[in-house]
Amino acid sequence: MTTKFTQHIIVPVANEEDAEATATLLEPYEFGRITVFHVVEKGEGVPDKTPVEQSEQVAAAAFEAFRETFPDAETETAYRRDIVKGNLEVADAVDTSAIAFRPRGGSQLIQWLSGDRSLQLISEADRPVISIPEGTNT
Repeated sequence: MTTKFTQHIIVPVANEEDAEATATLLEPYEFGRITVFHVVEKGEGVPDKTPVEQSEQVAAAAFEAFRETFPDAETETAYRRDIVKGNLEVADAVDTSAIAFRPRGGSQLIQWLSGDRSLQLISEADRPVISIPEGTNT
């Protein structure tokens, strides 16, 4: 049995600005269903980076911004310490065919110091991962 590569994609967003930029870059492409989601980083034994209520407001604003371009997008919020694992768990839970993401900028040093989540996502995923380049022209 074959599955369309983009039958159901899941798109992680960090905040309103990221959601808007990601939706704009995805707009020229065709796919079936789309689920946009946000991972609220939890502390697990240590204080959370931001209060949960504030993080939920960030997620709600991001979803609203994304839905300006994709009004039918489904939404998911995950509460995890490990953002990459949160991405993978949500992708599995909603049974997506692929994960589409916009790599966050930063120098190679910054990426290395932060654990290079893009590389970790690509390496650990059990489904295709699509990196959406900035300035895509179709």
